[in-house]
Formats: sequence, structure tokens, C-alpha cells
Amino acid sequence: MGIGELLSDSFGYANEGLIGKWVRWIILIISSIIFPLIMGYSLRVMKGTTPAPEPGDYLGMFIDGIKMIIIEIVYMIIPLIIAIATFSLSGGFGSVAMLGMNVENPLAYIGMLVATFGLSLILFMIVAFIFSLFGIIGMVRFARTGSMGEAFAFGEITNTIGKIGWGQYIIALIVLFIVIFVIYAVIGLIPVIGGLINLIIAPYIVLMTSRYYSNLYDTGA
Repeated sequence: MGIGELLSDSFGYANEGLIGKWVRWIILIISSIIFPLIMGYSLRVMKGTTPAPEPGDYLGMFIDGIKMIIIEIVYMIIPLIIAIATFSLSGGFGSVAMLGMNVENPLAYIGMLVATFGLSLILFMIVAFIFSLFGIIGMVRFARTGSMGEAFAFGEITNTIGKIGWGQYIIALIVLFIVIFVIYAVIGLIPVIGGLINLIIAPYIVLMTSRYYSNLYDTGA
């Protein structure tokens, strides 16, 4: 399935799952506020359920959502540690260097901290993206098997990505992230009610994204 087909199917899935089904949409908007619920619902979508499933068994959805959040946190631990370590080391070395140079201008020190923070942020984004390559497939594996351990089965995850094709996989995710960024950027230009619109479309983005991940996984299954 090409990237165009992935996008077309994912948007079509979200359209069919929500448009005209206003009670479901409202329930999922409320679930977006109670964040673990919408995460648990996304798990059901990533199981490959067609058409979009009805929300229900809310305790089960909540528990599954908590598990999904834990998986995401685990995948972000190393990127966060690297970013914090980089900031601490760079800031420390920079401070020592500036003291040795007897730099009295506080703006120079602030500039160094800003540059250090920027470097740490860039490094975090790069490492986080690398880990997300495994985390996304890991979450779909959890959805399909019900086992949190399968979310960290790196051998199987690597094998699945290899079948998709590393280049194809990375490009597919970048395209998805760009599409989502553009959607939210346009909404961000709407004054006053932009935040409300973000909440309203949250279920749509969840359905579309979860379906995209599910189909991408199936490409390498």
C-alpha cells in the first residue's frame, strides 16, 4: 500500500467512523478530555477493526489507555535522559569556560544557555524520532497481541520495519506528521475558537492516525 493509499484509506476510515455519527463523536470528544480513554479507543482501531468500533467497556478502554501511555513513556525515557545530559554537560562546560574567560556580560551567558537548550532540543527530537520508529510498531503489536511485552520485542519490530522498508516507513511517517502539522497550523490561525476546534477534531485525528499506523504495520506483516 503506497503512501497515497495509506492517507486516502485513513481519512476515509475517519470520515466513515465519525461523520454523521454525532453521538459517537461526542463520546470520543469527552474521551479526549479523559485522555486514557481516547488512547484505549485508538488501541481498538489499531487492532485492525473495520469499520471503526463503537466506544464501550470504558473501564477496559481506560486501562488499555494507561498501558499505552506507559509504553510511550518507556520509549521516551532514553531520549529525555540524553537531552537532559546534553544540556547539563554543555551548560556546565560552558559555565566553566566563561568563568575562565572572566566574561562579565550576563547576556553572553544567557545566549550560551539558549544555544545549549536549542542543541539539546534538536538532539531530543532526533533521538525521539528514532525511538518512535520502534514505538509505533510496538504499540500496534500490543494492540494485536494484548501483551505489553510485545511492544518491546525489538527483534520482531525490526523485522516488521524491514519488510515495510526502512526508507518507505520513515517517509510514510514524515508525510503523516506533516499532514497533521498542517492541519493544526491552519486551526491555530483561527482566533478565539481555535482551541475548541482542536478538541472537536481530536477524535478524527486519532481515528485517522491509528488507522494509518495499523495499515502501515500490515504492510510489513
